[in-house]
Amino acid sequence: MSIRKCRVVLTLLVILFVYGVAPAGMTAAAPETKQLIFDNAELLTQEEKNELNELANEYGADRETDIIILTADSAPNDDYEQMTEDFYDEYGPGYDKKHGNAVILTIVMATRDVHLEGYYKAEEYLDSGRLDKIRNKITPALSSGDYRLAFEQYIKTAHRYMGFKPGVNPDNILFNIWFQLGGAVVIGGIAVFVMAYRSGGRVTVTRRTYEDTSTSGILAHEDRYLHTTTTKRKIERNTGGGSGGGGGGISRGGHSHSSSSGKF
Repeated sequence: MSIRKCRVVLTLLVILFVYGVAPAGMTAAAPETKQLIFDNAELLTQEEKNELNELANEYGADRETDIIILTADSAPNDDYEQMTEDFYDEYGPGYDKKHGNAVILTIVMATRDVHLEGYYKAEEYLDSGRLDKIRNKITPALSSGDYRLAFEQYIKTAHRYMGFKPGVNPDNILFNIWFQLGGAVVIGGIAVFVMAYRSGGRVTVTRRTYEDTSTSGILAHEDRYLHTTTTKRKIERNTGGGSGGGGGGISRGGHSHSSSSGKF
């Protein structure tokens, strides 16, 4: 057999090995779909749970963080925070390891409590301030009983907020894509107008062209003070309280977290 034929046979053998043997023994397994929706209060249909669980897996994988929903009819001793911490300690969620990156939304129906906690990466990127914002966004839907919408808003907002560096306000209008597009259109329009205006030639004649400065001048000037009026206004102080707030803590298992709590 010639050298050329040997090369052809060897090439065919390599192709058969790569495309025939390798896929059977070396192809990576598809990512596991985790259970991230724990609807103990049965607020969702099975179809809604499946859809939200798929959504949470998809968005969570992008941020390497488990995005979890936990609902309950009631909390032991009405302590929803302790219940959420115990859930994290016992279940041990985390994107790539037990007790890892996770954010948990807890709903307690008996007391109408809504509570969020962020662990590890989520504690940094979803601090208590950002969790407050998420809670405020989803509370109207929770109050109206549209739990599927509220949970979808939670998943998508948590995902979006984690795309911003810690310390940055993710709701700043400068980050709004429509504001950016509108600004670009306005700036472009101004630039086009200026270029079109200048293309018509510049006017060099002014009032000074025909003004005789030797005969022009102010004939008279007079300032007359009339009166001064002073008014006083009492500034009211805001003494009202909010509907909830953020904070943080450490679970009994020793895991630090950010948090936000309120009512719906």
